[in-house]
Amino acid sequence: MTIQWFPGHMAKARRQVTEKLKLIDIVFELVDARIPVSSRNPMIDEIISSKPRIVLLNKADMADPKATQQWLAYFKEQGIHALPIDAKTGTGMKQIVSMSKEVLKEKFDRLAARGVKPRAIRALIIGIPNVGKSTLINRLAKKNMAKTGDRPGVTTAQQWVKVGKELELLDTPGILWPKFEDELVGLKLATTGAIKDAILNLQEVAFYALGFLGEKYPHRLKERYALEEIPEDRVELFDAVAKKRGCIMSGGWVDYDKTSELLLREIRSEKLGRLSFETTESIQQ
Repeated sequence: MTIQWFPGHMAKARRQVTEKLKLIDIVFELVDARIPVSSRNPMIDEIISSKPRIVLLNKADMADPKATQQWLAYFKEQGIHALPIDAKTGTGMKQIVSMSKEVLKEKFDRLAARGVKPRAIRALIIGIPNVGKSTLINRLAKKNMAKTGDRPGVTTAQQWVKVGKELELLDTPGILWPKFEDELVGLKLATTGAIKDAILNLQEVAFYALGFLGEKYPHRLKERYALEEIPEDRVELFDAVAKKRGCIMSGGWVDYDKTSELLLREIRSEKLGRLSFETTESIQQ
């Protein structure tokens, strides 16, 4: 599944980010804890250049806790500061400011030595669509400063948001890359809802997701869909889930569209529990 999707507002957002960097002390790169690498735009490194960065693993409450701990160790080995957070419930919010102070201590000590008065940390928050940027800003600011939604592309303009006296955030629209060269990246993003369902073949996405779950989380499938065994053949597994959930058309044919929608909806709403679709081992391989 090769997807090319680079709407005009995303190209504009990239230019705006580049222009604002000189005002920024630190970058908060928001990723989906379930797919920490696939939800990182590979152009981000180029865009933010050498600015200090903290990777925020959002939606950590939806990810496999064991996998998340492995990802934190992975980023630490790369020399990158990282935090698991949940913007919806507020988990990890206090650590964001404290870690920012730690990362920027040397810079602000130099400014103080030159007689510059203390000021709020200026941070740029950046990430792909639907990863939770607006929700994070609203949680930090303790008010609805930014528009939120459960679909990609809700934020369409930049805005500064004050977070108490210690932090000022610059929100930006989500920036996707022009083309997913790796088909697997597109499938992972689609499974977690980062790409609009309207532009996808949901059967293809569900087929990938079901195969992954059958391999990595077979017990979850057995519990959710009352399956005694997990068929090795993915089509047979698809059919088994469809029959258990009544996704059958007249004549006894499996309704693959309905089954696909059901499966992806239940994955995204945590009906199958906390799932991670990437492991450090798979990325290193």
